[in-house]
Amino acid sequence: MARGHSLLAYALTRMALAVPMLLILLTAVFIILRILPGDPVLALWGGHTPPPEVVEAARQQLGLDKPWYVQYWNYMTDFLQGKFGISIGEQYRGTPVWNQISQRLPATIELSIGSMFVATVVGVGAGIVAGSRRDTWVDVAIRLYGTIVWVIPIFWLGLIFQLIFGVWLHWLPPQGRWTGTDIPRGVTGMYTVDALLEGNLAHFWKATQHLILPSLTLGLVLSGFFTKTVRANMLQTVTADYSDAARARGVPERRVITRHAFRNALVPVVTVLGLQFAILFAGAVLTERTFSIEGIGQLLLTSITSKDMTMIQGVVVVYASIIVVISLVVDILGAMIDPRIRL
Repeated sequence: MARGHSLLAYALTRMALAVPMLLILLTAVFIILRILPGDPVLALWGGHTPPPEVVEAARQQLGLDKPWYVQYWNYMTDFLQGKFGISIGEQYRGTPVWNQISQRLPATIELSIGSMFVATVVGVGAGIVAGSRRDTWVDVAIRLYGTIVWVIPIFWLGLIFQLIFGVWLHWLPPQGRWTGTDIPRGVTGMYTVDALLEGNLAHFWKATQHLILPSLTLGLVLSGFFTKTVRANMLQTVTADYSDAARARGVPERRVITRHAFRNALVPVVTVLGLQFAILFAGAVLTERTFSIEGIGQLLLTSITSKDMTMIQGVVVVYASIIVVISLVVDILGAMIDPRIRL
C-alpha cells in the first residue's frame, strides 16, 4: 500500500511540475516567433507591398496591433481553450490551424511509433549483445555499426532505401502512405490501426508496406545512439557485485545478463528511449519530406516557407505538448522500475 501511495504521490508531483514546464515552452514559442525576421502580414501578399490601410486592417484582424502582453494573454487563453487560430499562409489561408494539424498528426505518430519500434529492437538488442561480449569481434562490429549509422544523414539513407527497395527491387512502395482510393476509414487516422479495427488484413499489410521504409530510415539512425547507450550501461551492470554474486550462486550467464544486468541497466535506458521518442518527431520532418508523407513535419516546412505564423505557432505548440507528455510518462515509468527514484 505504501509503495502504491509513494508512486501515486510521485506521479502527481511530476504532473504538477509538467504544468510550468509547458507554460515555459509556450512562452518561448510566443517570444521566438515575434523576434524572428520577416513580417507575417506582408507575407500574405507574396512579397508585394499593399497599401498601408490594407496592412493595418490585416494587423487588426490578426490581433498584431495590440500590445505584446495582450497578444500573449490571447495566445495563452486560446491555447487553453483548444483554439489555434486561422492560417494566414498562402497554401492553407483561411482554414483552421487545428484542422490541418489534426489531419496530419496521425501520420507523424504512426511513423514515430514504427521508427521507435525499429530503434528499440535493433538498438537495445545490439547494445545487450555488445555489452555482454566486451572487446570481442562482435562488440567491435556493433560499436562500429552504432558509430556509422548514427552519423548517416536521414534523407540520404531514405533515398538509398527508396532506390534499392522501391526502384530496383520493387519490394516496397518508395513514397507516400497509401496507393489508391480505398483508404481505411476510422477514428485514429493511422492506417495500420484503422485497418485492424475494420478487420481488413489486406489493408493492414498495404499500410505496413508503406510504413516499412520510412520507419527503417528513421529507426536505424536512432538505433545507433541506443546501441551505445545500452552497451555503456550493460558494461557497468555485467561486472557489478550483484551480477558476480549471481554467478557465484551458479546462475547461468544468460539469466545473469537478462535478469540482473539488463534489469538494472533498464532505468537510464528507459529514460533515453522516452526522450528520444520525443526527438523522433523532429527527425520525422526530414523523413516525411523524403518519403512524401503528409505529416505535421511536412506541414511545418510548408508553413515556414510561406511565413504562416499562426500555423508555425500551432505546430510548435503541439510538438512542445508532446514532449512534455512524453517526459512525464518517462519519469513515471522510471519510478515504477526503480523505487529509489521516488524516494
